[in-house]
Amino acid sequence: MKNQREYQESQDPENCSSRSNHPTTEARNQHSLNLDMLTTEEILTLINTEDRKVAPAVAQAIPQITQAVDLVSDRLEAGGRLLYVGAGTSGRLGILDLAECKPTFGVGSDTVEAIIAGGPQAIVEAVEEAEDDFQQGGQELEDRSISAGDAVVGIAASGSTPFVLGALSTAKKAGAVTIGLACNSNSQLRKYADIAIEVVVGPEVLTGSTRMKAGSAQKMVLNMISTAVMVKLGKVYENLMVDMRITNRKLLQRAIGIVQIATGVSAKEAEALLDASAQNIKSAIVMGKLEVDLATAERLLTRGRGFVRHAIAIGLEDR
Repeated sequence: MKNQREYQESQDPENCSSRSNHPTTEARNQHSLNLDMLTTEEILTLINTEDRKVAPAVAQAIPQITQAVDLVSDRLEAGGRLLYVGAGTSGRLGILDLAECKPTFGVGSDTVEAIIAGGPQAIVEAVEEAEDDFQQGGQELEDRSISAGDAVVGIAASGSTPFVLGALSTAKKAGAVTIGLACNSNSQLRKYADIAIEVVVGPEVLTGSTRMKAGSAQKMVLNMISTAVMVKLGKVYENLMVDMRITNRKLLQRAIGIVQIATGVSAKEAEALLDASAQNIKSAIVMGKLEVDLATAERLLTRGRGFVRHAIAIGLEDR
């Protein structure tokens, strides 16, 4: 792991050409200099106007996001892991994406994991000093036996958070794919990331409050990465969540609707297919589309590498 002295040297402008003394995320927004004098409606209108800049800024980074998705999906397909690492708002956004991945795509912590500086306590309250610990960032990944088969996404609005840089440094040395997500251009993440996704949304309405536009941009990018990766891993059929975990009544009704839409059967028949498939949406769809039993549907899905579309095509070819 790169030691603290090496990290401090990397902060020296003479040693790090990407360092900026005036990062965009800390700059003052000239449109909100009189924020404290505005009416409620004017404050909200100004925030909304600034928020409209987020999606176009994310669109500019699609080439880098594309590279990230392809590399992450390759690692996960081979049995590796995706690990998010962040501090403060950035860390919480990684945890949010992780929490949504589990029920939406049926993946566990052995596939996707999130690390936040300061540990679980930092999820609900600020542990600001933890983000300055470069070595601890690396230690967190060493504790998880980071390897060349994994992919790590370091999330830092500033692009300079020591905890995140330390994690990426350790991941890179282990041969893992390293991806940096920042909201400043030419950020320090570039020194440690194979791919730097820099979404520059401009100064915040409230100076330095990166939970606002920067946070929105980071959430959008993380949603894009995880969703696109899971599509490429076969966890989506058409635009339906076919690896969704059925853990409550609402999700059971959603699953019935998914099977009904995908197969064209009635709601009652869709529920029967789910019962016959042990609540496996993929198997239920293949059974319904091809009118086959569970064992046959499972064999077709295995041959189709878990892709419903491939399994159906193979089943039709076998006839």
